[in-house]
Amino acid sequence: MYKKIRKAVFPVGGLGTRFLPATKSMPKEMLPVLNKPLIHHAFEEARNAGIEQFIFITGRNKNSINDHFDHAIELENFLEFKNNKDMLFLSKDCLIEPGNIVFLRQQQPLGLGHAVWCARNIIGDEPFAVILADDMFIEDRKCGILTEMIQYFQSDTTANIIGISKINISESKKYGIVKIGDGDIVEDMIEKPEVSDAPSGLAIVGRYILQPDIFYYLKGTEADKGGEIQLTNAMKKMLANSKFRAYRTNAYRLDCGNYLGYLEANVRFSLQNSEFSEPIKEMLKNILG
Repeated sequence: MYKKIRKAVFPVGGLGTRFLPATKSMPKEMLPVLNKPLIHHAFEEARNAGIEQFIFITGRNKNSINDHFDHAIELENFLEFKNNKDMLFLSKDCLIEPGNIVFLRQQQPLGLGHAVWCARNIIGDEPFAVILADDMFIEDRKCGILTEMIQYFQSDTTANIIGISKINISESKKYGIVKIGDGDIVEDMIEKPEVSDAPSGLAIVGRYILQPDIFYYLKGTEADKGGEIQLTNAMKKMLANSKFRAYRTNAYRLDCGNYLGYLEANVRFSLQNSEFSEPIKEMLKNILG
């Protein structure tokens, strides 16, 4: 039976402490990669994948995210007066039909699992996507990782799909790590294991398609020693009764949750832009001497 993935959850309630002091008053998700905030890139990926309802799990001091996806009347009026159609288009590019964007307060930053659980009443009984704006990808097909995962999901709509990518095993402590069997069936997963406990060098990246059963398991998942409810731990419990498939992506992953990954994303996206690619190459030559 065909099941359309109509809804996507964007957990954006974290404090962004790794980017302090920049994120003291500005959400990390509003940091720009080239000329668009991180969350705008994630939104575009979801929209291009056919997502119809966008659910943002926010927190205090995140109002600029709400504002970004709304009209900026003074700016739009000014651009119309100047007849600047290109800039007007860019300012309105992330607007969608009223009622199709939802902003929910997480109230406390209690982890990714808790953020997803906050969306339970909006999701209802549908399979849905989860997108982490920190994870960006550069791929040849350029259709977007979520588009590819939704296409993969249509071959087995009873399964949950998690995006995975090869990492250096020495970095296992940063990720949810999975053990994969035949047919890309997930046999086990563990959140941020020590190298000695990691079942593989395959890490979960920030793209998921989940069945609504996940909310039952999230409700019963205890917080870890850091006080957070981890989505990986809930999915691990769910493995006993539900099928998880791994979608392996060969796209180049950029972890914008840290300084170097974020800086690399700006450089790589600039090099892909016809307006900036040559000036950026010259700049890099000058910097490197």
